[in-house]
Amino acid sequence: MYYYSTFLVLVVINFAWSAPSTRTETDPELTAGFIEGDMVPSGSSRNIWRNETYRWPNRIVYYHINSYIDEEHRNHIVSAIQKIESISCLTFKEATTDQKYYVNVTSEEGGCFSYIGYLNRVQQLNLQNNEIGVGCFRLYTIVHEFLHALGFFHQQSAADRDDYVKIVEENITEGMEFNFDKYAEETVNDFGEKYDYGSVMHYGPYAFSKNGERTIVALEEGKEDVIGQRLELSETDIRKLNVMYKCPSARK
Repeated sequence: MYYYSTFLVLVVINFAWSAPSTRTETDPELTAGFIEGDMVPSGSSRNIWRNETYRWPNRIVYYHINSYIDEEHRNHIVSAIQKIESISCLTFKEATTDQKYYVNVTSEEGGCFSYIGYLNRVQQLNLQNNEIGVGCFRLYTIVHEFLHALGFFHQQSAADRDDYVKIVEENITEGMEFNFDKYAEETVNDFGEKYDYGSVMHYGPYAFSKNGERTIVALEEGKEDVIGQRLELSETDIRKLNVMYKCPSARK
């Protein structure tokens, strides 16, 4: 009984650290002030889904973790990178001093944010310093930001999102409505996948709420508490990534 109780406590703690933001929490993915919170504009960003020049060449992602980030946090970042490597054909390599393009991982104030896709230059990915398992240092928030660097947008921006979720405009903080724009089908490539409530790239239900009420309501029963999860990559996330990078094992 003791071991069973301990297991339950650990599960609850893990969920509390990794669950989407609630009415009383501030999600660091939303606070950086960029497009949809954490997406730094990079010129022709609305074409990245379909423009293969924004894919990392040879499926190799170079990265540099700044030296002021301590070993514990560095290891957590590397664990997130290894999660992506384990489900794809991508390889992550530490950038050498002569590397001209790479993801520069910083830990500055201002929340979590990343540029979108490969930019053929040094591009910042920021993870504001938090305790391990909290805020920007939730394992799958780190994965989320690296997926942006690989070319992913947020799920709720999909062209068909209105068939799956309702955006409750009256609950959105004034001036933040643009964060709920959706992309045209000509811009966004869903790679043949259905809308994914459980994507690690989906906003939480209270994103940019001004009153503690939901700004995103799932139209499908049973999906209310799934959207915004940061506990794992969904099967759809995995398939999209592998098709995007034309991994040999990807579904044709």
